[in-house]
Amino acid sequence: MKTMQWKRSALVLALCGAVQAAPAKDQGQGQVVQDGIVVKPLKSSIWRDIAAPEQTVNQQAAQQYLALMSQAQQKHVLVPQNDARVSRLRAIAQRLIPYTVRWNQEAKAWPWEVNLLDSSQVNAFCMPGGHIAFYTGIIDKLKLTDDEIAAVMGHEITHALREHGRDRMSKGVATGLITSAIGAVASAWSGYDVRSAVNAGGQLYVLKFSRDEEREADLVGLDIAARAGYDPRAGLALWNKMAALNDRGEPPAILSDHPGGAQRMQQIQDHMNVLLPLYARAKGVTADRLPPYRSNVALR
Repeated sequence: MKTMQWKRSALVLALCGAVQAAPAKDQGQGQVVQDGIVVKPLKSSIWRDIAAPEQTVNQQAAQQYLALMSQAQQKHVLVPQNDARVSRLRAIAQRLIPYTVRWNQEAKAWPWEVNLLDSSQVNAFCMPGGHIAFYTGIIDKLKLTDDEIAAVMGHEITHALREHGRDRMSKGVATGLITSAIGAVASAWSGYDVRSAVNAGGQLYVLKFSRDEEREADLVGLDIAARAGYDPRAGLALWNKMAALNDRGEPPAILSDHPGGAQRMQQIQDHMNVLLPLYARAKGVTADRLPPYRSNVALR
């Protein structure tokens, strides 16, 4: 009897692990190197087109953005278009946008929009279709330079360009279906209700997928910013500022489900040999002639 229980328990553990192991195998396949950065290729699939059609995702994003801006205006937190801070953000966006098409050809037809919300949140986002919003908190609390704003904006734009939201939606649906089926089979076989454990394994996979997206967004975002003439070393200064804010007990909302700052900074540093020449070319000099990056805080 004990032997049978042990075998059943082992089967349950194996099935729970399969939820994470099988998708993880897929993550290592189909990667490509573009502009010196490893990314997952933009590709369509029957499943993704059913679970998250591109046109539907973009339409929903546009509607949600419009509703959010309307609500913000009603609450008097939508910063007026003639505000200098809005002009600053839009000027930076206009320099970045021409370099987005190399990462997603559809971006050339997007109705790009940039707005600023008066909120203490340290956050920013870009919805599918190019709908960008910054919160005053991220600019004011971190005292962002233009280069650092470009690093944040490039990062958020990349989420839309690389269709991370659409991928997460389709993978979330797929993972839910798979974990439900595995959980039911494992529960019936073992005699124990293990559905919650298997579902937890599926959620761990989704979080892993989210962290992979963030790493891609960091590098592609800095590639876009560098080509537009913004110093990619601002990405390092940005994460130093984020870390300082965290040390003061103010964890930025933008860091939710993200990989650690030290890990991200190391990845950015490892790609400076690719990013700095792009920035130097935009400035009309060679990389060895670039002056040190100057932020308004000391780098760690």
